[in-house]
Amino acid sequence: MDAASALTAIPNGLRDELLNEYRSIIQNYSEHRWSPAELSAGRFCEVVYSILSGYGSGSYPPKASKPDDFVNACRRLESNKHVPRSFQILIPRTLPSLYEVRNNRGVGHVGSDVDSNHMDSTFVVSASNWILAELVRVFHNLSIEEAQQLVDAIAERRVPLIWHGRDVKRVLDPKIEAKGQLLLLLASSPGRIDAKDLRAWTEYKNVTRFMDLLKELHKARLIEFYEAESKVEILPPGSLLASKISDRYRPNFLKAG
Repeated sequence: MDAASALTAIPNGLRDELLNEYRSIIQNYSEHRWSPAELSAGRFCEVVYSILSGYGSGSYPPKASKPDDFVNACRRLESNKHVPRSFQILIPRTLPSLYEVRNNRGVGHVGSDVDSNHMDSTFVVSASNWILAELVRVFHNLSIEEAQQLVDAIAERRVPLIWHGRDVKRVLDPKIEAKGQLLLLLASSPGRIDAKDLRAWTEYKNVTRFMDLLKELHKARLIEFYEAESKVEILPPGSLLASKISDRYRPNFLKAG
């Protein structure tokens, strides 16, 4: 059995949305892409809310939607006394905190606070993991241990595209062209990165051509190349392109057959 099988009581559309959003959170976190991991949490919360609301009313919506006032909508779920305690109290009280990370922390806004993206993403992963395990446990009448094993299996099936060593990073698919590898490495690295580190991580031999690549990406407004400092930072269009590359990634051993 897998977690999808344990959630067959949930309509296919909502179940697919739930698992896709959870996998997105886990994948982004495993690649140290803190902001995308947190941004996925908002949609995950909306899907979970739609499931709890449908379970309580006995009528599931065909797909998830965002209530006008998310916090008060979750509070209203607490009035349903004919559902499991976790569906009435625990999850509805956890969802607003998870949603708040998406809306009012560093991931959503630029401010003077110390960057909290990594810390917030860790909370997002833990909370999402617990919520999904609780859904699996309740819907399939499993023990906490059995439910967590199924949820762990979902996360472990995704192979990270970026490997993080002690002093090095690697894009695990060498067939991705150099420009794509640079964007992926920058998207997984907060702040400005030394150009020499990027060249070492991609094992690019020709220094002159490597600098030309950075200038090309800078001109395309995919990165900001601080040439005087020899530092590089990804721009929003570059992050979007990196996400698309990551979404298309599938390890070679999974492509066979």
